Amino acid sequence: MDLTTITSPSFLKELNHEQLKSLAQDVRKFLIEKCSVTGGHIGPNLGVVELTIALHKIFDSPTDKFLWDVGHQAYVHKILTGRASQFDTLRQYKGLCGFPKLIESEHDEWETGHSSTSLSAAMGMAAARDIKKESNYVVPIIGDGALTGGMALEALNHIGHEKTNMIVILNDNEMSIAPNVGALHGVLGRLRTSRDYSKAKEELESLMQKIPLVGGKLASTAERVKDSLKYLVVSGVFFEEMGFKYLGPIDGHDFEALEHHLEYAKKVKGPVLVHVLTKKGKGYKPAEEDTIGNWHGTGPYKIETGDFVKSAAKGPGWSALIAETVRKEMAHDNRIAVITPAMPVGSKLEGIRQDYPHRFYDVGIAEQHAATMAAGLATQKMKPFLSIYSTFLQRAYDQVLHDIARPNLNVIIGIDRAGLVGADGETHQGVFDISFLRHMPNMVIMMPKDENEGQHMVKTAIDYDGGPIALRYPRGNGYGVPMDATLQPLPIGSWEVLRAGKDAAILTFGTTIPMALAAAEALAEKGIDVEVVNARFIKPMDEAMLRELAARKLPLLTIEESVLQGGFGSAVLEFMNDEKLHVTIERMGIPDQFIEHGDVPELLAEINVTADEAVRRIEALVNNTEKVGQ
Repeated sequence: MDLTTITSPSFLKELNHEQLKSLAQDVRKFLIEKCSVTGGHIGPNLGVVELTIALHKIFDSPTDKFLWDVGHQAYVHKILTGRASQFDTLRQYKGLCGFPKLIESEHDEWETGHSSTSLSAAMGMAAARDIKKESNYVVPIIGDGALTGGMALEALNHIGHEKTNMIVILNDNEMSIAPNVGALHGVLGRLRTSRDYSKAKEELESLMQKIPLVGGKLASTAERVKDSLKYLVVSGVFFEEMGFKYLGPIDGHDFEALEHHLEYAKKVKGPVLVHVLTKKGKGYKPAEEDTIGNWHGTGPYKIETGDFVKSAAKGPGWSALIAETVRKEMAHDNRIAVITPAMPVGSKLEGIRQDYPHRFYDVGIAEQHAATMAAGLATQKMKPFLSIYSTFLQRAYDQVLHDIARPNLNVIIGIDRAGLVGADGETHQGVFDISFLRHMPNMVIMMPKDENEGQHMVKTAIDYDGGPIALRYPRGNGYGVPMDATLQPLPIGSWEVLRAGKDAAILTFGTTIPMALAAAEALAEKGIDVEVVNARFIKPMDEAMLRELAARKLPLLTIEESVLQGGFGSAVLEFMNDEKLHVTIERMGIPDQFIEHGDVPELLAEINVTADEAVRRIEALVNNTEKVGQ
């Protein structure tokens, strides 16, 4: 079938099971081919082909509401709702988003880049439906990894308490990005192996009816024995105790089983949970055989071999560099323990997990717990390294503020993917952490100019005993600079002059330093001599250098790959104002908007954070300064 001709999922209602199987094959072939060029979340989507087709056959989107908790698992949904023709642009600048997007389609009811939110949103939609006396179905689809998130459990508790009409699809592939962890994962494992405890319960009822009653004792206890069978078979039916009717587990690749259970679920009053077992990566051998998460989300790859197409990189990956430096320090510092909220693969922590399993903790999709656990470790004179993506650190704001910063605990926060991340788009851009950390008392924030300074910053963080310290590092690779053999801590709050100048100064850090140096070179050709400062400590700033720059009457341009509001440039403005220092300051950074998906250079160009813009700004600053001085 030519999938690009699909405009609506309504055609599915006329297809029999054999035709659905043929469609599923076409969808898998399409996904494998398209993602081999664009990259994307191929593994998760191959696992939900039959499930997504079945949902659209049994329900009526957009009247019935689908909420994809694992947003990157919605590629099949997008194909069935008329967007197959846009897949050549998947996750590219101005192209098809890799997550559900409200403005893309009426069939996208909920936007999500962070997991564990669908059940709460579904409760809101169901409440609105009931208030308006409507009768549509609300169907959140949540993964077994996302179900470990505390927010999901809060929502389950409320939905079960309210006895809300809702059909929750638990898509259980035994993985989130990496293999799942936690006690709830164990519950699901027992459910998987028990298959259908209801059948066993019925068999026991039949057997009990054939046993003569002895003194009435068995009769009085029979019902209690019968009801407790679920505990004997599955060690506790968690979801039924939460108030849900539990259906499953069922084969998520069997159309007949899916159709039967979904039709039954539609008849159930109150909340029902349909437990569906799927195979992540199904239909493509390299993805099927992945056990650690390499095929969760990929760049381009060769279909025939499964080999990833890697771009030429001069230096090591930032995540690997920081993780490897921490691992080396763990060899002679028993205080260091590493915590990750379900990102051991993305943050390249596998080596630490292998070498130091008793000091490595993957807590699952539980960022709040991870932060407060780190605080608990720190109270016992340990040195916790909390490795967390910038976008996911947002979810632990209160824990960082209340449990780490307020008691001034020595927690190292390794902020991975700081800055623009590109293809994953607005839900994943790591551009807010400076603004929401900078106002916290006791917090130190730093970002290296290159991988050599990065390894020294790891040492700085480990040696620092003054409270919490955050080390930001970007997605991608370093520059291939020479690496020092011996690590030395950097003086907290110290900046570094990379290029001396007398006409103006650019203050910047991290990924925008090459941009600043390029602008300085271009300005030199115009006869303007610009100083470039590596403002590697965002907090505390190098106040002595700021005063010295002010004394020289240099106009300043701050550049940051983060939001301007409350960011580094704001900190410079605040300092100059508080110190009553009269300096002309311009700021470049992320404006007051969310940045969508695309290559980072394209995104920066769109918002005018470029070397050319820096040249224009400096020229204007210098010319205005000269006019004022005349």
